[in-house]
Amino acid sequence: MQNFLKINDNDNVIVALNTIPAGEKVSVPASEGTEEITALEEIPAGHKMAVRDIPAGGEVIKYGYRIGNTKEEVKAGAWIHTHNVRTALGDLLEYNYEPVFAGKEEQAPVGDETFMGFLRPDGKVGVRNEIWVIPTVGCVNNVAESIAKQAAMWVISQGDRLKNVGSVIAFPHPYGCSQMGDDQEYTRKILADLINHPNAAGVLVLGLGCENSNIEVMKPYIMEAGHSGACDENRVKFLVAQDCSDEVDEGIEMIKELAEYAGSFQREPVSVSKLIIGMKCGGSDGLSGITANPLVGRFSDRLISRGGTTILTEVPEMFGAETILMNRCADEALFHQTVDLINDFKNYFKSHNQTIYENPSPGNKKGGISTLEDKSLGCTQKSGSAPVKGVLQYGETVQTSGLNLLSAPGNDLVASTALAAAGAQIVLFTTGRGTPFASPVPTVKISTNSGLAGKKRNWIDFNAGVLAEDADMEKETKALFDYVVEVASGRYVRSEVAGYHDMAIFKQGVTL
Repeated sequence: MQNFLKINDNDNVIVALNTIPAGEKVSVPASEGTEEITALEEIPAGHKMAVRDIPAGGEVIKYGYRIGNTKEEVKAGAWIHTHNVRTALGDLLEYNYEPVFAGKEEQAPVGDETFMGFLRPDGKVGVRNEIWVIPTVGCVNNVAESIAKQAAMWVISQGDRLKNVGSVIAFPHPYGCSQMGDDQEYTRKILADLINHPNAAGVLVLGLGCENSNIEVMKPYIMEAGHSGACDENRVKFLVAQDCSDEVDEGIEMIKELAEYAGSFQREPVSVSKLIIGMKCGGSDGLSGITANPLVGRFSDRLISRGGTTILTEVPEMFGAETILMNRCADEALFHQTVDLINDFKNYFKSHNQTIYENPSPGNKKGGISTLEDKSLGCTQKSGSAPVKGVLQYGETVQTSGLNLLSAPGNDLVASTALAAAGAQIVLFTTGRGTPFASPVPTVKISTNSGLAGKKRNWIDFNAGVLAEDADMEKETKALFDYVVEVASGRYVRSEVAGYHDMAIFKQGVTL
């Protein structure tokens, strides 16, 4: 097995798949045959080694693109990392639309593959048949969790009569009151999106009564997010704690009614074209852009070729690779929306006196990622090669099938919640270092390396690390696709087995 990888013929670095000891000779592909390079120092797994002399200020090329410039002269065989390379990113840039799909005809969806899903009256499809308790304000978080816990025990006690009803889940959060401007709007939009999510067969909206985002304020947002039938009393019930003598007892009685309704749904064959899959990475390492992220990109292309939808987010981790996505926009209007997507986040950073390229994280660097361009070029591998068909602001929901870009930060919990709120029934989360978190929807953890998959079997659902061990990409793409179909059909992911369900909302203003 090869001990390193040269990703693109034009690269002047290789990536160590396993630690390369100092003094070891490696045979690197060259324009004519191979060239033998001696490692001048130990190159940790996931890190980069120069395969050509690079002058001070010279470009470091990986994935066929510049990932930064050297701080000093670097000799062939030297370790390339944060000590001798810096970002080449600037602040706001001018962009030109240079479409890569111009003049190409779109192919009709192929295949008629199905999964076993829950078809809702509004035409949406859920991959779970759960009951959600969603507080409008943090003051009733404990009440929400108490209601969910006791109601879940009641559902279990009903045995086969309610066997189609999944978990009863509360989604506590600290917001809904004393928020300013966009923060309050974000809270209302995300909560409304989740209330209308098809994975929830029934929803109890729990308010306190005196909060800014009280139930009467929330109802128009719920209607707007869900369009017709969003407040169907069979599916959505409202409870104001200040109006009750015992809010827990009343909440449990309401969930019993919701459970009866949820129990009427059964899994049935549904086209995979109805799947909406979110794509996110976190705790990335030097193999993220080589194994797991390209695998998810291939998955995305495969699902889109069958009429399905994927969503890519974490905008700050597009910086340095954004032109690749911009030039894949299906038309010029989407191009300009993508430019705004990027520049709005850059301006957000600037408005808070933050350096735009203050990234990657300490864990990313330890794993071999040196600059934001390095991270972004690996991150955007998850988008595959399909054209961009939709650009969504934070809190907006998917309206167009195909590849969509979503405005959200890099924060794992916030971005994954945003993907669920946008309509994703499942989130694919690639990671090189591992994380146990979940999101409101099944969150598939895909490891970039086999070491993590072996160590954290209670976290990792799918191991893409085998791609660094000569596994076939097409075979692994099919395996991941089949696995996602199984999850959509009811197979629990590791975080669900552990009972984890997380939710977080983007906050950028000041809480009073």
